[in-house]
Amino acid sequence: MAKKQKKQYRPEPVDTSDVEVSKELMELVEHMAKNVHEVWSKNRMDQGWTWGEKRDDAAKTHPDLVPYEELTEEEKDYDRQTSLSTIKLILKLGFKISK
Repeated sequence: MAKKQKKQYRPEPVDTSDVEVSKELMELVEHMAKNVHEVWSKNRMDQGWTWGEKRDDAAKTHPDLVPYEELTEEEKDYDRQTSLSTIKLILKLGFKISK
């Protein structure tokens, strides 16, 4: 039996390059980034993962299972970009964010 050919996936995120984010919302980005890491960490730990010097899927160890403050700036930036993209999408769709 022939394998069914998968349609090639082409991500098409909403273009938010024209969205300006205020200083106040940039503070929210950092809070969100920390929470994104906390949610990811909790999910991993709930699945039996623990801290390890290197990622090992079989042993379920990961070096990023540490408090957000202990992550490298590169790892923090990953979470920040996820958070910033989310805020920009919310604004692009016409929603307002207020404190």
